[in-house]
Amino acid sequence: MANLLYRLGRFSYQRRRLVAAVWAVFLVLLGVGALTLGGKTTNTFSIPGTESQRALDALKTELPAASGASATVVVKAPEGKTLADPAVKAAVGTTVAKVAKVPEVIGAVDPFTSKAISPNGKTGLISVQFAKPADELSKDSTEAYDALSELSSGDLQVVPGGQIAGGVPEVGATEIIGVAVAAVVLVVTFGSLVAAGMTLLTALLGVIAGMAGLFLVTAFIDVSSTAPILALMLGLAVGIDYALFISSRHRTQLAEGMDEEESVGRATATAGSAVLFAGATVVIALAGLSVVGVPFLTAMGLAAAATVLTAVLVALTLLPALLGFVGKRVLPRKLRKAPTAPAAEGFGFRWGRFTTRFRVPIVALGIIGLGALALPVQDMRLALPDGASAAAGTNQRVAYDLTAAAFGPGANGPLVVVVKSNNAEAVVQQVLAKTQGLPDVVAAQPGPASADGTTRLLQVIPASGPATEETADLVKNLRSAIAPLATGDTTISVTGNTAVGVDVSNKLSDALPTYLLVVIGLSFLLLLLAFRSLLVPLKATLGFVLTIGATFGITVAVFQQGWGASLLGVDSPGPLVSFLPIIMMGVLFGLAMDYEVFIVSRVREEFVHGKHATEATVEGLGHGARVVTAAALIMASVFAGFIFVHDPIIKAIGFGLTIGVLVDAFIVRMTLVPAVLSLLGDRAWWFPRWLDRITPKVDIEGESLRVEEPEPTELAGVR
Repeated sequence: MANLLYRLGRFSYQRRRLVAAVWAVFLVLLGVGALTLGGKTTNTFSIPGTESQRALDALKTELPAASGASATVVVKAPEGKTLADPAVKAAVGTTVAKVAKVPEVIGAVDPFTSKAISPNGKTGLISVQFAKPADELSKDSTEAYDALSELSSGDLQVVPGGQIAGGVPEVGATEIIGVAVAAVVLVVTFGSLVAAGMTLLTALLGVIAGMAGLFLVTAFIDVSSTAPILALMLGLAVGIDYALFISSRHRTQLAEGMDEEESVGRATATAGSAVLFAGATVVIALAGLSVVGVPFLTAMGLAAAATVLTAVLVALTLLPALLGFVGKRVLPRKLRKAPTAPAAEGFGFRWGRFTTRFRVPIVALGIIGLGALALPVQDMRLALPDGASAAAGTNQRVAYDLTAAAFGPGANGPLVVVVKSNNAEAVVQQVLAKTQGLPDVVAAQPGPASADGTTRLLQVIPASGPATEETADLVKNLRSAIAPLATGDTTISVTGNTAVGVDVSNKLSDALPTYLLVVIGLSFLLLLLAFRSLLVPLKATLGFVLTIGATFGITVAVFQQGWGASLLGVDSPGPLVSFLPIIMMGVLFGLAMDYEVFIVSRVREEFVHGKHATEATVEGLGHGARVVTAAALIMASVFAGFIFVHDPIIKAIGFGLTIGVLVDAFIVRMTLVPAVLSLLGDRAWWFPRWLDRITPKVDIEGESLRVEEPEPTELAGVR
C-alpha cells in the first residue's frame, strides 16, 4: 500500500499540471451535468413494510382524495368576542374562501360545518385537504398556504398549521461560519497563509465535486432533500482534515531537509495510507445505513459516503499536485531557506508522557466520567417531529399551541384507522366500540369512504400530544384491540404522525443490531489489516462505545430534558427525532476511526521502526497531537455551525456531532488511547502467527520505503 501511494504521490507531483487539468475538466463536466441534467431533491418519507405505510399506500389507491396532505388553519376571535359574532363569522367565511383558492387545495371546510369549535366558542379549525401528499406539493402551494397568516385582522387571528410549510432547511450561512473558523485554525497551525489556503482549497474542491455529482444523480434517481445537508457537512469536515494530515506530514519533512518530491511521495505513502484507511471506515459506516431498509436513510448515507470518497481521492491526487505548485511556500517564510533541527518537543509529547505515566487513574476516571455523562440515555425518547418542536413564533408552532389550548394536545395529532372490507360499515362500528373503551381516547368518529364503500376511515383523537409516550402507548393498545377484527377479507391499519413515528422507531431498533454488526465488523477487519493487531481494533471499538454513550447522554440532557436548551435556541425540549441515533452512530463511528487511524498509525510507525511500546506511544501522540487537535477543532466548528439552523432536527444533529467529535478526539483518542496502549505495552501489537501468515501486508507505516533509503539531496544549497 505504501509503495503504491508513494508512486501515486510522486506521479501527481511530477505531472501536476496534468493532474490539475484532469480535475478541472472533471469538475466542469460535473458542474455542467448538475446544472443541465440535475433534477430536484425530494421530501418523500416512506417506511416500507410498516403498518402505517401500508395504510398510506392503501389510501392512495382506494381513497385518493384522503391520501393527500391534510392540515388545519386555526382561527381565533379577538378578546371579548366569539366566532359566532357577525363580523367575526364573516371574516371566517372570507378566510375559508381564501384557503380554498390555495393551489392544490381540493377542499376547505369551515368550523361551523365540521363543528370544530372550542367549548368557549373562541377558536375554530378550518379543515384543509390537498390533492397531493405534503412531500409532493409545489413551492407555490406551500408558500401560498403559509401566507394565509397575512389574513389576520382585528376581527380574526388566522394561523396556518400542520406539516405543510416545513420545506428544506436553509443552511447556507452555517458553512461560512465553519470555513471561517477552519481558516483561522489552519493559519495558526501552519503559520502560513499559503498552506492554510491550499488545504481549504482542496477541501472545497472535493465538496464541490461531491455535491455536483450528487445533484447530477437526482436526474436518474430520487434523492432525499436531507442528503445534501449531511453530505455537505461531512464532505467539508473530512476534506479539510485529510488535506491537513498529509500536508502537515509534508511540511515536517521539508523542514527537516527532505527533497520536495521525495517528501510529497513519502507524505502520501504514510499519512496518505492513514487517510485512505480512515476514509474507508467513514465510507463503510455511512454506506452501511443502507442495511436499515429505510429509503431516505439509504440516500443520505450513500450521498455522504460518495462525498467522503471524493475527499479521499482529492487528498491523494490533487493535493500532491498542488504541493508541487506551491513548493517550499507551504512552509513559514523563516523555514524556507534551509533545513532546521527538529523542533523542540511540544505539548503533545508532554501530554503523551503524562497519560502514559498516570495511565491507571486516567483510564479509570475516563471510563467513570464518560459513563456518568451517558446516564441520561436511559430516558431517551424517540418520535417524529411535530408542531411542538417547531421554532417559537413560526406558524406551525403558534397553530399547535392554539389548538392544544382550545381542544387539547391530542387534536394536533389524530390517529387514522383505515378499514378495508366488503362489509366496511359493520367493521367500522366494531372498531368504534373497541376504540371508545381505550384509555387516553377523547373522541373517535367515522370519516370518508371510498366510492365503492369498501374502504372507510376513522379518526381517533388522543388526549395527549403526538410525541408523548401516552399516545405511543395508545397506538400499540389500539392495534392490539382491533387486531382480532381483521379476519377474512378485512384489513385494518392504524396510521397518523404518531403511528408512523412508532413504526419508524421500531424498524430502526430492529435494524440497529444488523447495522452495527456489519459496520463494526467490516471496520474491525479494516483496522486489523492496517495495524496487524487484534487488541488495537478492539480498543478502538470500545472507545467508540464510550464516545457514543456520552454524546447521546449530553444530547438527551439538552434537547429532551432541557439542560441549557435555551442557550442553543431550543425553547421546547422534547423527544429526539427517530432517526437521529442511527445517523449519529454511523457518522461518529466513521469519524472516531479517523482519529484512531491518525494517531495509532504514527504509534505503529514508531513501534515497527524499533521504539519501545510506551516510547512509541509518546512519540506517536507527540507528532500527531497538533494535527489531530487542529482537525478536531475544524470538524467540530463545521458541525457547530449547524447548531444555528432554526430547524430542530438539523440543530440536534449538528450539536450531537460537535459533542461527539470533541469527546472522541480529546478524551478518548488523545487521552484514553495512549493510556490504554501504555497499559498493554507490546501486547497491544500481538498478532497470532497463523493470522499473520494469511493477512495481506498493507504497510500503512511505510516500512518498505526504508529498504532503499535515497541519499539526501541538496535543499537550498545545504547538504
